[in-house]
Amino acid sequence: KPKIVTGGIIVGLLVFVGVFAPLISPFDPNAQNLQVTLNAPTWWDGAHFLGTDHVGRDILSRIYYGARISLVIAVTVVVISGVMGVGLGVISGYFAGRTDFFIQKLVEVVWAFPPLLLAIAIMAFFGQGLFILIFALVTQRWIPYCRVARGQALSLRTRDFVDAARSLGASNPRIIVKHILPNLMQAAVVIGTFAMATAIISEASLSFLGLGVPPEIPTWGGMLADGRAYISTSWWLALFPGLCIFFTVLGINLLGDGMRDLFDPRLKRSGTGMG
Repeated sequence: KPKIVTGGIIVGLLVFVGVFAPLISPFDPNAQNLQVTLNAPTWWDGAHFLGTDHVGRDILSRIYYGARISLVIAVTVVVISGVMGVGLGVISGYFAGRTDFFIQKLVEVVWAFPPLLLAIAIMAFFGQGLFILIFALVTQRWIPYCRVARGQALSLRTRDFVDAARSLGASNPRIIVKHILPNLMQAAVVIGTFAMATAIISEASLSFLGLGVPPEIPTWGGMLADGRAYISTSWWLALFPGLCIFFTVLGINLLGDGMRDLFDPRLKRSGTGMG
């Protein structure tokens, strides 16, 4: 399964760099040294492997710490969105009727706003901050979980094993926890994997626009914004964080695509999608 292996290696590298950033970073990511501003990459024969930025900060160290921020935001957004979306989707599909109607109307109202514009509006209103950024990204990312969970819950609520549990006196919460939720976990994991990639891209976009986390926290999007003014003379400022975003999103998408092929029984039966 080349997709899972390749994606897993890239994601594993991101996790390693994010967790051990304080140990492997050669410099403080915010330490300024105006004597070495805009130094080109020195590769193997200098102190700054990937060069320095316009105030003398080490690019490699900032990339390591930027991986940590991307990892924290992606995982937090996926977990919160998954719990919220799957919970509402199961309730909507299992109970149906008016409960389903009101929850789906909420979905339609929230879904009507463009995701990035809604996040920009939230950040502009509440200000910068890690928790505000996570809230802005979660605002719409629970909806795919909710829709998939609702569709599967609508189908599962009429299955024989659910009717059998109900006839034996099982309560609705017990049926949901013991019989409905376990059948939704594979789909939720696949959605969550893809959602990590979109969360990283959205965080980078907001940071590029100056609406992400505070400027003193290194992020790949913030590094792209800093390098925009010097892109014609100091190419390394924007190239390396841009490559980090590209390969991270590519790895996560490969992992998600491989997991979807692995978990989807229709693809298994047809003998396709197992690459």
